[in-house]
Amino acid sequence: MAETTRWGILATGKIAHKLAEDLALTPGNELAAVGSRRLEAAEAFAQQHGAGAAYGSYEELAADPDVDVIYVATPHSLHLEGARLAFEGGKHVLCEKPLTLNIAQAEEMVALARQHDRFLMEAMWTACNPVIRRLGDDLRAGRFGTPRQAHAELGFRVDGGPDHRLLDPDLGGGALLDMGIYPLTFAHLMLGPAEELTATATLSEAGVDLDVAITGRYAGGALATMTASLTSGASRAAAVATDEGRLDVPAEFHHPTYAVWTPTGGEPERIEADEPVIGVGYGNEIAEVGRCIQAGLRESPLVPLDRTLLLMRQMDDLRRQIGVRYATD
Repeated sequence: MAETTRWGILATGKIAHKLAEDLALTPGNELAAVGSRRLEAAEAFAQQHGAGAAYGSYEELAADPDVDVIYVATPHSLHLEGARLAFEGGKHVLCEKPLTLNIAQAEEMVALARQHDRFLMEAMWTACNPVIRRLGDDLRAGRFGTPRQAHAELGFRVDGGPDHRLLDPDLGGGALLDMGIYPLTFAHLMLGPAEELTATATLSEAGVDLDVAITGRYAGGALATMTASLTSGASRAAAVATDEGRLDVPAEFHHPTYAVWTPTGGEPERIEADEPVIGVGYGNEIAEVGRCIQAGLRESPLVPLDRTLLLMRQMDDLRRQIGVRYATD
């Protein structure tokens, strides 16, 4: 394989545009092709972002010999289908989060990756963010004392009708899968695996979770509160309180550029990353995928598949608690 990792993007929605913008900023990676179910959409995307080829079907993209890895950017309910096409075409996969709708589909995707001997990673850019990585490392090293509590919230108001992607149960809509996965991941990265999670939610008439609140207990008795909302403007901030002070991760905690450590009775200290945040942060996960593929790895140590599956099991249980079901369950 050439030293440059050649990317294909499957689907041309909003998130695909964002990733393509950061891809252009990430050394050693290039956009080779894009696929859409409408050729016109693929051609417009390719022209905007400088892709070498545009296809009017996902099958054609998966068959392109000049593509090494495919980013699956479809709605949640179509992730498994897109990843299967990519694996069958001999491609590695970066799949938008959450990996799938439920644990059964996630386990199937992981099995497909191993069957085809291909790299697979969930696009959890938070775990690749250099600020988040430094905070987790420093917490585990004891620099900030012993964590006792954490909080993270993410949300925004969705004004679309019932056919909006985030409000459509057939597309895996809801606050938990689309946004709640970030507070859950943050707490896991800061506190370790949850020992117990409990959720409550407000549901739409269609049975989609509009607002969800989660409490968690972690190793050593640490506690976390996590919220996600499709109806309100949450702060998008996170914090970890320890027995020696407080870590604050300001707005956009899921892709921060800095954090603030305030020791009890002391002065605030700005915590920055040991390496740059590339673009708005997608570049760091792109760089990690490229690094792993060039090294011949089949999963990333920053976003290991076991963690992805663990969080999916947690979300399955949380959905059971709040009464949200999908047709695939």
